[in-house]
Amino acid sequence: MNPEKLAKLQAASAAARIGGKGTPRRKVNKVVKTSGSDDKKLQATLKKLNTQSILGIEEVNMFKQDGSVLHFPTAKVQAATLNNTIIITGTGQKKDLTELVPGILTQMGAESLAQLRRLAEAYQQAAAAGAGPSASASADDEDVPELVENFE
Repeated sequence: MNPEKLAKLQAASAAARIGGKGTPRRKVNKVVKTSGSDDKKLQATLKKLNTQSILGIEEVNMFKQDGSVLHFPTAKVQAATLNNTIIITGTGQKKDLTELVPGILTQMGAESLAQLRRLAEAYQQAAAAGAGPSASASADDEDVPELVENFE
């Protein structure tokens, strides 16, 4: 670019500047999008279904066919009896059934208990298949060799 034109543009922009020492800074308002609008739409839809909150439910566990559990530690449960609908809101975590076993035995039905029994049998078979060769190897490791000569 031509140096004369560049000097001319710089001089023009310096003259057009406003502000300086002591003038307030211009603040930029950043727009923050929240998921509140989605929540409002959901609540409006639930209100149309005439749902009622069910109190006293601390956690929700949904048992899947593959042996995993969809666990909601802090769930909000609502129900619409006329529509035969139950709504569970909250953050769900996918966990293995064995992680939750002691605390959820009272919540399990007959189908889930049968599934837990099958899962336990599968673990026992896997342990028995894995323990066969390793059991003889560990027995060999536990044998203490006899002393052949005196070390003193």
